[in-house]
Amino acid sequence: MAEKKRKMSPRRTARVRAVQFLYQWGIQHQPAPSRKSLEEFWTLCPAGESVRRFAEDLILGTIDHIAFLDERIAEYLENWQLDRLAAVDRSILRVALYELFYRSGIPPVVSVNEAIEVAKQLGCEESGKFINGVLDRALRDLNRPLRAAGDAGGEG
Repeated sequence: MAEKKRKMSPRRTARVRAVQFLYQWGIQHQPAPSRKSLEEFWTLCPAGESVRRFAEDLILGTIDHIAFLDERIAEYLENWQLDRLAAVDRSILRVALYELFYRSGIPPVVSVNEAIEVAKQLGCEESGKFINGVLDRALRDLNRPLRAAGDAGGEG
């Protein structure tokens, strides 16, 4: 019997779209994205309003804090350099670290788990493990609980 393909949640879809946009933005070396560049992206990758809103928050927040996020990534890498990372892995890490450091309403374990799932979907075979290792080191710098009170590891 064929396995049913699970539909992605709106929040994961938004994370995937944010990573896709940031990947494209990063390889094109564009200045900060304009409303026009975001609208062009949404024309190619249609999404509902809630997905767009969350994805754009992740995109714009990540870009606003890109220097800090890249410094953290470089700090957490072991025997590796930021500029040598696969562009998609770098984009996934940027979004995940933005969530960890700037989106206190999302439990850290949710951000990490979501990043691993996005890496499995968009990255290479080893991306999930790699992302997990880097984010595990990042969790040590957080000054907040890894789970929200009453959180069972659900989607944030």
